Amino acid sequence: METVRIGVLGAANIVPAALIKPAQQVAEVTVTAIAARDITRAQAFAKKHQIPHVFVSYEELLNDPNIDAVYIPLPNSLHGRWTIRALEAGKHVLCEKPFASNAVEAERMAQAGQQSGLILMEAFHYRYHPLAARMKEIVSSGELGTLRRIEASLCFPLFSRNDIRYNLALGGGATMDAGSYPINLLRFLSGEEPEVVQATAKLASPGVDRRMDAELRFPSGITGHIRASIFSSDLLRISARITGDQGHMSVLNYIAPQAYHRLTVKTAREHRTEHVAGDASYTYQLRAFAQAINDGTPVLTNANDAIANMQVIDAIYRKAGLQPRMSAEDSPQPTPIAN
Repeated sequence: METVRIGVLGAANIVPAALIKPAQQVAEVTVTAIAARDITRAQAFAKKHQIPHVFVSYEELLNDPNIDAVYIPLPNSLHGRWTIRALEAGKHVLCEKPFASNAVEAERMAQAGQQSGLILMEAFHYRYHPLAARMKEIVSSGELGTLRRIEASLCFPLFSRNDIRYNLALGGGATMDAGSYPINLLRFLSGEEPEVVQATAKLASPGVDRRMDAELRFPSGITGHIRASIFSSDLLRISARITGDQGHMSVLNYIAPQAYHRLTVKTAREHRTEHVAGDASYTYQLRAFAQAINDGTPVLTNANDAIANMQVIDAIYRKAGLQPRMSAEDSPQPTPIAN
């Protein structure tokens, strides 16, 4: 397989875990360049992580013919702009979740990807870990009977109000960040697209949710609930519960199972606990990205799936009486500078 040379747009905190470390385990990938708005920060980051090339701007990195693909960990409101520019520059794109500011922007990104013929992948790393496949296998096997309800949560504390996830202009909010995961999980396990029945938000500032609860309903009659929080009484909660008429499955830490996880199935016949071995979820994700580029293997989190996820996020915001996030292009306010 050919080596995929990846450049990074922005020296974000997620980059070491999501790209630098996994690249050490994926032989067909090399992280070859980084660009950041602050050149000093980019140089320090490159030195620390042994990245050979530093560019003074995102545009300069995208124009380099020696780069095959880019990883975009920028603030949410900038995902659309730089994904489209990267595709237009002939680069494959691995874009952090949430894919876009809103569903309309996601559709523009998907169109750019289709026109380019390049790989465009949303970075829902948990979907590439064997635990996700095992959860789907149990649900599909009929062991739990007819599915009735799926509930999932992702709650964690962000104490600093200077964090970009509290910034409305940068696409902040609990539903955008934490909520994108349980929404994706419910869609994945049900195999259906939901209607948002009810949503209730608690705000950190005008328009920015620090917690969101949403009730969903699927075409087959399955009901669902998601809880997302970046600051609430649920300081740490990463769990899912899938209930059928013959039993239920509970999963602790479906997001990063390599750290620790527990899958429990309880039916009338048995009560068991499983642990699914595997590498880090980010390693599986990066390997899938490289395989898609090299041999056309379909990715699990493509642009169409990303659009559907953003449609649910938008609907939850509207049902909670809030507006969906605005992209950098659509916002009447200038977007703050981001690294």
